Amino acid sequence: MPIYEFRCLACRKRTSVFVRSVTSVAKPACEHCSSKKTERIFSRVAVFRDRDGFEGAESSLGDVDENDPRSVANWVRKMSREMGEPLDSDMQGELERMESGEMPDDADDLGDDSFADDL
Repeated sequence: MPIYEFRCLACRKRTSVFVRSVTSVAKPACEHCSSKKTERIFSRVAVFRDRDGFEGAESSLGDVDENDPRSVANWVRKMSREMGEPLDSDMQGELERMESGEMPDDADDLGDDSFADDL
């Protein structure tokens, strides 16, 4: 079930269209100006590559020891830098705990907002 992008030949803006199957023929009207004069264009894609040229965050997990909180914290900080996503203050606090050697337990990860309190 792909999403195709079309450029309106009248206003030059993009329109994204969800189609139910690859074999479906989609000829949508522009969502901006309602013109039916559209052409399908190649969608932009973003591919994350690590320093070694591998795609995706999974490829960088090879040297992470999931039993070592310092190793996991180091990986999280690395991914944050490489993806340009800043860490919020709660995550910073958790990472500092992990860097000191403390492994967060599952119960703390639920926090006070747990839906289990409602059961």
